Amino acid sequence: MCIYVYKFIGRQITRRWLPGEKYVLVYFKNKLKLALIGQSLFGQEVYSHLRKEGHRVVGVFTVPDKDGKADPLALAAEKDGTPVFKLPKWRVKGKTIKEVAEAYRSVGADLNVLPFCTQFIPMDIIDSPKHGSIIYHPSILPRHRGASAINWTLIMGDKKAGFSVFWADDGLDTGPILLQRSCDVKANDTVDALYNRFLFPEGIKAMVEAVQLIADGKAPRIPQPEEGATYEGIQKKENAEISWDQSAEVLHNWIRGHDKVPGAWTEINGQMVTFYGSTLLNSSVPPGEPLEIKGAKKPGLVTKNGLVLFGNDGKALMVRNLQFEDGKMILASQYFSAGETSVVELTAEEVKVAETIKVIWAGILSNVPIIEDSTDFFKSGASSMDVARLVEEIRQKCGGLQLQNEDVYMATKFEDFIQKVVRKLRGKDQEAELVVDYVSKEVNEMMVKMPYQCFINGQFTDADDGKTYDTINPTDGSTICKVSYASLADVDKAVAAAKDAFENGEWGRMNARERGRLMYRLADLLEENQEELATIEALDSGAVYTLALKTHVGMSVQTFRYFAGWCDKIQGSTIPINQARPNRNLTFTKKEPLGVCAIIIPWNYPLMMLAWKSAACLAAGNTLVLKPAQVTPLTALKFAELSVKAGFPKGVINIIPGSGGIAGQRLSEHPDIRKLGFTGSTPIGKQIMKSCAVSNLKKVSLELGGKSPLIIFNDCELEKAVRMGMGAVFFNKGENCIAAGRLFVEESIHDEFVTRVVEEIKKMKIGDPLDRSTDHGPQNHKAHLEKLLQYCETGVKEGATLVYGGRQVQRPGFFMEPTVFTDVEDHMYLAKEESFGPIMVISKFQNGDIDGVLQRANNTEYGLASGVFTRDINKAMYVSEKLEAGTVFINTYNKTDVAAPFGGVKQSGFGKDLGEEALNEYLKTKTVTLEY
Repeated sequence: MCIYVYKFIGRQITRRWLPGEKYVLVYFKNKLKLALIGQSLFGQEVYSHLRKEGHRVVGVFTVPDKDGKADPLALAAEKDGTPVFKLPKWRVKGKTIKEVAEAYRSVGADLNVLPFCTQFIPMDIIDSPKHGSIIYHPSILPRHRGASAINWTLIMGDKKAGFSVFWADDGLDTGPILLQRSCDVKANDTVDALYNRFLFPEGIKAMVEAVQLIADGKAPRIPQPEEGATYEGIQKKENAEISWDQSAEVLHNWIRGHDKVPGAWTEINGQMVTFYGSTLLNSSVPPGEPLEIKGAKKPGLVTKNGLVLFGNDGKALMVRNLQFEDGKMILASQYFSAGETSVVELTAEEVKVAETIKVIWAGILSNVPIIEDSTDFFKSGASSMDVARLVEEIRQKCGGLQLQNEDVYMATKFEDFIQKVVRKLRGKDQEAELVVDYVSKEVNEMMVKMPYQCFINGQFTDADDGKTYDTINPTDGSTICKVSYASLADVDKAVAAAKDAFENGEWGRMNARERGRLMYRLADLLEENQEELATIEALDSGAVYTLALKTHVGMSVQTFRYFAGWCDKIQGSTIPINQARPNRNLTFTKKEPLGVCAIIIPWNYPLMMLAWKSAACLAAGNTLVLKPAQVTPLTALKFAELSVKAGFPKGVINIIPGSGGIAGQRLSEHPDIRKLGFTGSTPIGKQIMKSCAVSNLKKVSLELGGKSPLIIFNDCELEKAVRMGMGAVFFNKGENCIAAGRLFVEESIHDEFVTRVVEEIKKMKIGDPLDRSTDHGPQNHKAHLEKLLQYCETGVKEGATLVYGGRQVQRPGFFMEPTVFTDVEDHMYLAKEESFGPIMVISKFQNGDIDGVLQRANNTEYGLASGVFTRDINKAMYVSEKLEAGTVFINTYNKTDVAAPFGGVKQSGFGKDLGEEALNEYLKTKTVTLEY
C-alpha cells in the first residue's frame, strides 16, 4: 500500500513535511470505487465506515423518498455530495430499464456493495463491475435463505445466529461465501435484541472488512454446500398467527421470532392482539386472572408480571407487552386495567423537555406541518428505523434521558408519549412496572413493607429451585418471614443480567452526570424512607432504632450523596513522554469502570455496608451483584425496590440473599465478575482471595477482622476517655468492625477507669431496640450470642478477671450483658482474638512506658483501627505514627466520615471504602498514546 501525507493550505496541496502542522493521510492503492445499492440505517453506517476507510463511494442507489422523507442512506450521501439515484425499480417486464442502467454505469464502480436491499437488482448490474457484487445476509448460510432470516433463526430455536457476506449470483442467497460471523442465541433474544446486539454492529465491521479483502486481492469464494440449506418465506402479519397446540418452548420461539416485526398474534375477545417480550417461565406459575384466548386449550393468566401462556406440554411462558389493532401497546399485566393511568401535570422544567421532544418529532416527521397532541408517530409515516433515531436524539438533547424502543411503541401519540417521558423522568414508570410481594408488619407505629425475594434484572423473583429460609428477629427469636435462598442458577442469572446491563444496556451508554442524577435520587428516596428502613434494620439485625436512624440509614444517605457528586469528576491525566522525532506524541490516561462487580457484606451494618461499597461501585460506572449476609437480608432487598423507583436500569443492581458457601463462593469463582469487594472475617477473606485468583484473577478489596488497640494515658481527660472508651467497645452492641478489641490503660488511672466504666454500664438500659430509651439491644443472631458466651468462659478459664457481665440476659431474644474483663495478659485468648461483641478487654501498662505499650498494641496480625487518649499532642502524634493500623483516632473514637478513606493493613485486609480512594477500587486505568 502506498501512503502519502498531504498538508492542505487553502486551495493548494503540498507534500512537504511541516513540523507542528496538521496532516491528512490519503490512501491511493488498494482502495476501490464503490456503488452502494440499498437503504436503511444499516446501509448508512456501512456507507460512512467505508468512506472513513478511504474507499470512494461513486454512487448511491436507493429507494425514493417516502411521505416526503429520504432514506437515511440517501440523507448521508447527499450531505457528503455523493451522487444519489432514487430508483422506484430497476427493470420492467424482466428487462433492465435503459435509463437506470446508463445512470448506474456512469459512475464507473469497481464493486457493488449491497448492505440491505429490498429491490430486485438485474444480473447485468450485479455482474457489471470488475469485482462483481457482495451482499450482507443475516444468517449463517446456507441455513435460512430468504428475506426473513432473523425471524426464522429464532422461530426454529437455533442455538447459533450470525450473518454471511457472499458474492451475488443468479440464485436466491446461493452465491459463494466471502466471510461469516456467528454468536450464541440467548434464551429470550428477540429479533430486535439479536439485531442490535450483534447483527447490526458486527455486520457493519464485516462489510468493511470484506471490501478491504477484495481490494487487497485476498477475498475467498467458498461455494455454499447444499447440505443443511433451508429456505423460508417472508413472514408477514397474516401468517404470524399463533398455533396453540405446541410446546411452551415452540410457542416462545414463535413469539420472539416475530418480535417486533411482524408480531405474533392471536384473537382475544374478537380482537387481534399481538404479543411481545416473551420469556420461558422456569419458576412456579404466579396467581392471576384467567383470560380466554381463541384456540388455546387452557386460558392465559394475567398476573402481576405479565400474561402467562401454556403449551401442550404443561410448561408455561410469559409475555410482557400486548398491542391492540389500533396500535396501542400496554403492559400485559395491565390488560384488565388498561386506560386507568392518570394524566400528570408538567412542571416548568418538564414543559421545556416536552418542547425539545416536539422539535425532535418535527425533524423526523418532516412531512407533518404541525406536531399536535393527537399526532401519531407511526401513522404519520415513521418506521422502526425512526424509533432508534428518536430514542437516540432524546438521549442526546434531553440530558441523557434513556428511553427504550418499546416506550415509543407503547405511546405512539405525541400526548401519550410526553406523559410516558414525564413518568420516566419521575421514576414512576419503573415503579409501576415493578411488582413486589411484600411481607407487611404493623410495627413501630407504621406499616412496614418488606420484599423477600431475589432481585435479579429489575424484578423480584423466587429462587430458581424455590428454596427459602427463615430470617429471625433477634429481639424475641421469632421468624420475621421466609426469604428466597439463592441457588447457583440465581447467581449466574444475576451476573448475566449485570453483564448485559454493562455491555449492552442504557447504563453503559449513560453519561456520568446522568448517573450522578440517579444516585442523588436514590439518596433522596433512602432519606424519605428512613424511618421504615431503620425499623427493618432494628427488626432484622437488632440495631437500636435511634442508632439505626442516625448511623445505619443516615450514613447510607450521606454515602450515596457523596459518591453521586463524584460521578462526573472522575478524570485521567495527560503525561509528557519522550518524543519519537520527527513525530510528536500525546499520552493520556483514562479511568474506566471494571464491569460486573460482586459485593459481599456482613450482618452488623446491613444497609450501611451496602452503601459504603455499592455507592463507589456505581459512581464508577460498574454494575453489581450484591449478596447480603444470610441473617440480615431485608434492608438490602428494600434498597433494591428503592433503586427501581429512582430509575436505575434493569440489571445494574442485583441482590441475591442466601449462604456464603453457595452464593458467595460462586461469586468469587465466577469468570464474568471483574471485582469482588468483601467485608467479613479474615479466614473467609483468605478463601475468597484464593478463589478470585484461581478463577480469573479478579480484582479484590477486603475489609476483614480487627483487634483494634485503644491506649489511654494518665494525662487524658478521664471523663471523656471513659465515655468514648465505652463507645469504642459497646457501640452497636459491640458488633462493630473497628471496635476497640483491647484497651491499654496506664497503671495510675487503671482502677478509677474500670470503676467509672462499671458505674456507667449499670446505667445502660437493655431492651427492645424499637424503644427510644434503649441503649443496648440484642446480639445479631443466636449463634453469635453463643460464641460470645464461650469467649467469656475462655477468658475466665485463662485467669482474666471478669469484673462485670459475661452472661446472657434472662429474657426472650439474644441479649447479652455488657461485659468487662481486666488483668488480661498478652498470651491470653482474649488479648489476641476479636470478640465482635460487647466485651471490654482491659490490660494495664506501666506509667510512662510509651514504647512498651506500643509494642504490645502492635503485637497482633490485625490492623484495622486504633486509638489514643492524651492531652500531650507530641505524644499523640508519636503514637499515631507508630501504631500499625489503617485508622488512628486521637481523643475520639468511631469518628468515620464519607469523605475519609477507611480500610485496614496486615490481616485486616487491603483496599479502601469511602473517600476518593474508594473509587479507585472500582476503576481501571487505561494509557493511550498517539502519534501525530
